[in-house]
Amino acid sequence: MKNVLIVSGHNDLNNSLANTIILENLQNSLPAAEFDFLDKLYPDYEFDVKKEQEKLVKADIIVLQFPIFWYSVPSLMKKWFEDIFIHGFSHGSTGKALAGKTLIASFTTGSPAEAYKHGGMQNYTLDEFLPPLIQLAAISGMNWGGYVHTGGVSYASRNDEAAQKEIKEKSFQHAQRLMEKLTALF
Repeated sequence: MKNVLIVSGHNDLNNSLANTIILENLQNSLPAAEFDFLDKLYPDYEFDVKKEQEKLVKADIIVLQFPIFWYSVPSLMKKWFEDIFIHGFSHGSTGKALAGKTLIASFTTGSPAEAYKHGGMQNYTLDEFLPPLIQLAAISGMNWGGYVHTGGVSYASRNDEAAQKEIKEKSFQHAQRLMEKLTALF
């Protein structure tokens, strides 16, 4: 089996029903995987660069789990990229540490999936928001493994009992789809 690193980039996972359920399901399904909860490890955004790089080097498959915030990854994950994926490690003439690994994005949105289309509420397709992650993989020599998305899981609905039930089911299904993608890579 391949080594899997799942990086949770939510700034405050305690306030995300969907991302919490997805991660809990993954922990149950992948007990041998390493889980990197950035908000718990680095609430001050001060990363242990060497330790984080070692986790990446050890992994064969890297899964980024996050909600889309303002059409991108959350600020904590963005800062993680900036501090960890540095020249000479992940890219550049001597930066080959991540070459050959697979990068998968696993993310949620508050808006439903159908909102992501030209002329729709979000005005762009989901694929049009992903070039920074695809390029991160490319410049690091990683294989882009695609993504798993679940929409319509807004934290604003977390106090609505009916909405919670739907969010839980969607999140469980998300974890199942991600597991199918990962299993295909084993």
